[in-house]
Amino acid sequence: MKLLNSFEFENVFRKPFHKVENSKIIIFSCSNFSEVPRLGISIARKQIKLSHERIRIKRLIRETFRLSQYKLVKMDFVVIVKKEVMFFKNNLLNKILRNLWYRHYQ
Repeated sequence: MKLLNSFEFENVFRKPFHKVENSKIIIFSCSNFSEVPRLGISIARKQIKLSHERIRIKRLIRETFRLSQYKLVKMDFVVIVKKEVMFFKNNLLNKILRNLWYRHYQ
């Protein structure tokens, strides 16, 4: 249920079918040939320097994806976050992510 190699990430970036974003988080998606939606997370070490913050953000992204996956179309999704996300509290980040996933299956 996750994108494993750089070719799969490049495929989403090369020809995104749909792009949902707010000012701090972007979700790209493109069709895939598997039976389930798959997730890839891209958080640059240059953007968020503290590893525990990167891990916290990835954990929240995975959790909201897990709760939304049954409503999503069978596509590959790549989530990109910007530096300011590091300062968001968990409940605010969770709310933003749920809203972005909702816009994908609306």
